[in-house]
Amino acid sequence: MDTTSSKNKILTRIRQALKTPVPVPFPGTEDRSNLFTASQEEPAFVFAQNFTQLQGRFSYCENEPELVKQLQALFEARKYSAIYCREEPLKEGLKSAGLEMDYSDNLSNCHASVTGCEKLVARTGSILMSSAQPSGRTVSVYAPVHICIAYTDQLVFDISEGISFMNEKYKTLPSLITLATGPSRTADIEKTLVVGVHGPKEVFCFLVER
Repeated sequence: MDTTSSKNKILTRIRQALKTPVPVPFPGTEDRSNLFTASQEEPAFVFAQNFTQLQGRFSYCENEPELVKQLQALFEARKYSAIYCREEPLKEGLKSAGLEMDYSDNLSNCHASVTGCEKLVARTGSILMSSAQPSGRTVSVYAPVHICIAYTDQLVFDISEGISFMNEKYKTLPSLITLATGPSRTADIEKTLVVGVHGPKEVFCFLVER
């Protein structure tokens, strides 16, 4: 059997189907309204509450010098010396604010990775990231500890707002859009919750006022 020929036939049919989408059989049942009402609380408070309930570690910073102070305290307390970061603007910003350190070139042996994000989703306590960021697909997943640095103007209430932002920001959506909601966890084995099986064991979010 020619698997290449079969694959091409399937892909051709998919492309044809996408060109002529099937109409909704019952137009009156399609509801595009938001299912969730925005909270009256500050988005930062809602995010912090939901993020910490999912075992995320949250810290609020009034400005970047305070961010640097808190990062330095964390690195010293945990004895983190190998920090991995691909985002040059982020590294330059931290350096300008007073964080002096040598970054690791090896993701597999680092103590922690530092990334930015696309948005923070308050309702679910999630960090919205994409493969279009300089950190790509791997940095937030392979390191044992993921440290996300975000700003208050990146907060949205619901996931739909984050996706709308992505649609506006990119002409073509990135190949990967991911929601990191606390450290990785699974209860597949005997229904026992285990943290850090297929991703970071800890996730920090430092939210900076802007």
